[in-house]
Amino acid sequence: MKNKQLAVIGLGRFGMNLTKELSRMNYDVLAMDNDEDKINEIAEIATHAFQADAMDEKALQSVGIRNFDIVVVSIAENIQVNILTTILLKEMGVKKVVAKARNNLHGKVLEKIGADVIIYPERDMAVKLARSLVSKNILEHIDLSPTHSIVEVLSPKIFWGSTLMELDVRRKLGITALAIKRNQEIIVAPRASQEILEGDILVIIGKNTDLDHISEMES
Repeated sequence: MKNKQLAVIGLGRFGMNLTKELSRMNYDVLAMDNDEDKINEIAEIATHAFQADAMDEKALQSVGIRNFDIVVVSIAENIQVNILTTILLKEMGVKKVVAKARNNLHGKVLEKIGADVIIYPERDMAVKLARSLVSKNILEHIDLSPTHSIVEVLSPKIFWGSTLMELDVRRKLGITALAIKRNQEIIVAPRASQEILEGDILVIIGKNTDLDHISEMES
């Protein structure tokens, strides 16, 4: 299976960090910005670094932008450029365009013009921080819908020494255990006979209201 090719257009804080992380994960990444200093900064990290105006169609064609699997439009300072770049990429036939939005209205516009995925980094980070501040033991949180999520949570003390069958978490708590992280081991789709130990990290799915109950238990 060939490695995905990704492009990040706009090297602000978000775009720069996204490029660095994708590169660290060994993905082929094209970084693009019209600022020479930013291109110089990322040149030794990204697979390719290209200085160009995001709305320069010829420049986009020259790097074969339509052949990339995913293109992220992380331009945030100029909403007009953000929107017009998204339109241009979709017209050029880019398979998947991920666009950064500053607010809900901006996001609605991006949705209307065909952005495949719309992200709100500042809002999402604020929500994540708020949850970490008020939750005792939630480590990671992924929203699946307004009502359901997947979370990584430190196993509550009352779980220690009991099996999933004994805990009957699905019926009693309304959650499903997808995996258990134990030191360097990951137990995927744990059996009902799997015992929960102190220090285990549970990867669970369920309604947000039910997950909140888990987060309030003593770990």
